Amino acid sequence: MHFSIPETEVRSGENRSTYVAYNIHVNGVLHCRVRYSQLLGLHEQIKKEYGNNVVPAFPPKKIFTLTPAEVEQRREQLEKYMQAVRQDPMLGSSELFNSFLRKAQQETQQIPTEEAQLEVYLSNGQKVKVDILTSDQTEDVLEAVATKLDLPDDLVGYFSLFLVREGVDGGLTFVRKLQEFELPYVSVSSLHSSEFHIVLRKSYWDTAYDSDVMDNRVGLNLLYAQTVSDIERGWILVNKDQHRQLKSLQEKGSKKEFIRLGQTLKYFGYIKFDPCITDFPEKGCHVIVSAGNNELNFHVKLPNEQMKEGSFKVTRMRCWRVTSSQVPVANGTATPCSSAKCEVKLELAFEYLMSKDRLQWVTVTSPQAIMMSICLQSMVDELMVKKSGGSVKKMLRKRHNGSIHRSDSQQAVKSPPLLTKLNSVSLRGISASNSANDISGTDFHGNYAFEGIGDDDL
Repeated sequence: MHFSIPETEVRSGENRSTYVAYNIHVNGVLHCRVRYSQLLGLHEQIKKEYGNNVVPAFPPKKIFTLTPAEVEQRREQLEKYMQAVRQDPMLGSSELFNSFLRKAQQETQQIPTEEAQLEVYLSNGQKVKVDILTSDQTEDVLEAVATKLDLPDDLVGYFSLFLVREGVDGGLTFVRKLQEFELPYVSVSSLHSSEFHIVLRKSYWDTAYDSDVMDNRVGLNLLYAQTVSDIERGWILVNKDQHRQLKSLQEKGSKKEFIRLGQTLKYFGYIKFDPCITDFPEKGCHVIVSAGNNELNFHVKLPNEQMKEGSFKVTRMRCWRVTSSQVPVANGTATPCSSAKCEVKLELAFEYLMSKDRLQWVTVTSPQAIMMSICLQSMVDELMVKKSGGSVKKMLRKRHNGSIHRSDSQQAVKSPPLLTKLNSVSLRGISASNSANDISGTDFHGNYAFEGIGDDDL
């Protein structure tokens, strides 16, 4: 997750006093407003719990009122502090840190703790209404939904809650996967728009684990509904003959067979993102990115209107990062962000092994950049567990929402190194590729080697 403190506010406190509030953003969206004293209190608790040797540096107190320059300096220091805490595997996933963020979110949105009903959507548009507390965290809400659906406990980890935005045309935009440090009721309520809602969707990539889900009646229905929905949205590509077969299976009520056929179709289990911009293969290209099958698939429109398609395998990414910047809202002026309304620009950049001796950075500019990063990280998590001989089933059951919590001082999220040795990569120009799992349709061509690495190479 991407933590930042892009701005401060002077707010009124008790007795007409004023104080500086630091606005903590997650993925470019305001999560909470906190005072310096609140963050200092968190810091002291972390020191007490984990010791001085693991706690990052915290900006010191000041005796006198801060000047604007000192406020800006403290903002930068607090931002680095929050990123450092979140980066640390122990501190960033601690209940101490997450509970602080949940409480701050609730206080910022001024939503009291009380009983409430929350609507969670299934992939087919059906609503599941669960009775919760407004202060219930993501895992609590997920378990409430599972209980309402009668989904067994050992399958709950196979699913996650996602915040989505539905367009007037029915299009679905994945905003983010709900995290352990947020309150789903508060998150969706604070948006004050009926366009946003919470969706239950599977949260794994390897289709081999579909069998675990399909062995249960409720799991089968959920996976079937997601498959049907993805086909109807055009996320899964279907030709006329396949469409006829699917319709026949649907009429027979053969849900397992329907899913099995779906697994053979292009982009099964992928998440499709909104159109955005990339610098590959040329700067300024429009692209539709899809995530699945341990890859990012690019469907690119070149400046000459030609369409190209290719895939970047996660096993050939050396690392990736998500960066954000504040840019002024277009108003015909060059006013800096400090004195004008700004918006957050998010970019996902990954370093890719194009050939045995050549790595190249590829950048995607998209509001969904962090969602793409989360997809990459969860793919890596599955591959690493599989490579080490561990149980992905166990990982899914015990998974905590939001395993991404790595960021550096440059506001970046990075992956582990390549999952394979460089000398194990076989090279082939993609224009000659016949691999159905790697390149299909009208491919990128030239000097770029996009061939993926199979499981045998891991």
